[in-house]
Amino acid sequence: MAKFCKLAWRNVWRNWRRTAIALVAIVLSVVLLLFFDGMLEGADQTIFGNAVRLYGGNVQVHAPGYLGRVSRYPLLPLEDADAVVRAARAQPHVVAVARRINTTGMVSSREGSYPVVISGIEPEVEAPLSLQAEHVSRGRFLQPGEGDAIVIGKGLAELLQVGVGDRVTLVGRAKNEVMRQRTMTVVGIYDLGMPDAEKVTVLITLPEAQSLYGLHGQATEVAVFLEKVGQERKVLPTLRAALPGYEVDSWQDLRPEIQQTIQTKKAFTSFFGIVLVLIAAIGILNIMMMAVFERTREMGVLAALGMKGRQILGLFLLEGTFIGILGAAAGILLGLLVNLWLGEVGFDVSYASGMGEVSALMGTRIYPSLSAVDVANRGVLVIVVAALASLYPAWQAAHKEPVEALHHV
Repeated sequence: MAKFCKLAWRNVWRNWRRTAIALVAIVLSVVLLLFFDGMLEGADQTIFGNAVRLYGGNVQVHAPGYLGRVSRYPLLPLEDADAVVRAARAQPHVVAVARRINTTGMVSSREGSYPVVISGIEPEVEAPLSLQAEHVSRGRFLQPGEGDAIVIGKGLAELLQVGVGDRVTLVGRAKNEVMRQRTMTVVGIYDLGMPDAEKVTVLITLPEAQSLYGLHGQATEVAVFLEKVGQERKVLPTLRAALPGYEVDSWQDLRPEIQQTIQTKKAFTSFFGIVLVLIAAIGILNIMMMAVFERTREMGVLAALGMKGRQILGLFLLEGTFIGILGAAAGILLGLLVNLWLGEVGFDVSYASGMGEVSALMGTRIYPSLSAVDVANRGVLVIVVAALASLYPAWQAAHKEPVEALHHV
């Protein structure tokens, strides 16, 4: 077997120009596949990571009964919010833990009244993570402990026709279903590029929400932010075990519409991924088949010298495998370098801004991300394609009579 492999390896480099052409095709295919995989994974992390930042963390903890009435944002205070925060901080992959009060209400000015979701937050915790804080276009974000300050979206500001420093009336539903009202000063306006989202959520400080809604020292929600989307399944079991008297849910449970968007996007991108793989496979097949067909006379010589058909078939299959391994290794190395470089500088997608909610969540740059599983899968795929590309012409030539193969042109 060792001699057989040695002969196959020598044959690979006997016509180095032909081998080089096949390797270039394979390397380019692998680089293209890894670039595509990295961009998809990077886009997923950016889009859905920003969606999680926008809608309240990877994991949320509520009092029992919340999930059944989630659409009404029920004011169910946590029994011990501080204990929940401590339990959440003890979990792996946790970046930050924040207490909140969420309720529904109205915001009004002289131009009219509009329904909103009112979020009382801890600015000192959420400012570094909040998508709204990152995109404040006028004024500033909330500061810890301030009273009648409110941050609203650009879409809502245009409806109310208010700016920074103007006063608006905030009406919200308190714990006992009584409506509470307070006049607030607009200190900041955020611009997400998503008018619908900008019209929905207004932000006030947690102490102000506690005072306004009669929940002194309490919170209705604890939001847990993780390092990246996808780590929820690692955190949920242990966090649920640590907090048996609470409802612990991921953003997939609380925001099923985002999960549906993910599934739709994955189906769409998977189709293009399959097309890309087929294009790469056809290119490799074409190069390898031509290389083997050109050597039909050589196969005739080997048969005339007494080599059996299955040995000829195995020899050429082994050569194709060697070329596939070399091309896959070089392609993976180059593909990883490209992805690592783009992972540092990012890939500019600012041309897609203004094309809808997904493009707004994607931002202006994508940073590719690759997993070891993706790299291994692409490498194995290319090796298998290269080997199979050698199989068909070698099988045909190996079953020809030596005289017929020798006269092949």
